[in-house]
Amino acid sequence: MKYLGVVVVVMFAVNGRALEIVPITEWAGSESQRKQELPNPVPLVVIQHTASGECSTDSTCLRGLKNMRAYVMKIGFDDVPYSFMIGGNGKVYEGAGWHRVGAHTRGYNDKAIGIGFVGTFIDKLPTPEALKAAKELIEYGVQNKHIAEDYKLVGHRQLSNTLSPGDALQKEIESWPHWKQVVRTDH
Repeated sequence: MKYLGVVVVVMFAVNGRALEIVPITEWAGSESQRKQELPNPVPLVVIQHTASGECSTDSTCLRGLKNMRAYVMKIGFDDVPYSFMIGGNGKVYEGAGWHRVGAHTRGYNDKAIGIGFVGTFIDKLPTPEALKAAKELIEYGVQNKHIAEDYKLVGHRQLSNTLSPGDALQKEIESWPHWKQVVRTDH
């Protein structure tokens, strides 16, 4: 018996360009196990790297993300920690999404979207396609009131003792609109 697999990719227009967000039900085969509601719009966007292998094709991204999900759930987490992950192929993969609290940045999960670039970006940047997708995802979030218009953008290391998002990616995001050097911690 032959089966025809159909993958649903949600395409959004951001300033006339297509943004691909692959729902977690499509790349992982089931809903996110994260259940706590995330109030929108959030005031904070946290940029991270996954500190895993990079991916540049649909198949390597899917394989890597499925392995990451299986691993984090095996060690006791509810699901992938990020709100969204971005592959080197320029696709955005839903994690906790816009409406559920992730587990990406202790103390900030209930007020932030965490965007994890798939890979480790200490000495090099993510692909131009991945960087473009992140900017479009943030813009989409603002346009649809998931992210506040006056949001603050930070690197994970600004809020936690970590190397994430890596030196190269941190330097890159410091040139993006809304990046802030200091974020009030009396949230």
